[in-house]
Amino acid sequence: MHMKKIAVVDYFSQSKKWPPRIPKIKKITKNSLKIMKPYFEKNCLYYLNIVLSNQKIVSNLNKKFKKKYKDTDVLTFNNYIKNKKLGKIFYCDIFFSIDTIENFIEKNNTDFYNHFNHLLIHSLLHVNGYDHQTLNEYNKMRNQEMKILNKMGVELPYEI
Repeated sequence: MHMKKIAVVDYFSQSKKWPPRIPKIKKITKNSLKIMKPYFEKNCLYYLNIVLSNQKIVSNLNKKFKKKYKDTDVLTFNNYIKNKKLGKIFYCDIFFSIDTIENFIEKNNTDFYNHFNHLLIHSLLHVNGYDHQTLNEYNKMRNQEMKILNKMGVELPYEI
């Protein structure tokens, strides 16, 4: 059984601020998925929804599903089913908050697309089982993010 690792990537925009950025975001996503291919399980189908949203929607999702009462720039939701014929099928929704991202890049004087790329890598690591509930998990995930971003030539978000 030889299947593609990533089956479908769909993009949804929930804010008027996103559409001019979507072509570059699609390029970043395609490149990130190519670089991160080894992280994805073999013989699994992945359906990724990239939801380009706003602060209000993402904050509400964070409260409702993560029980966190604060703004966040990205949220990742994963689910999978096992199918006898098709194997494991992953369904992944990644929500980005344009307002929170813009606040961050303004405050930290960083490039929008580099920051988006970092958030995407972070989320794709979540899709592949990484987490940051403990300091050890956080460090492991951060090191992977830095390794991937470095390979992509993206400015590193953490001080070394």
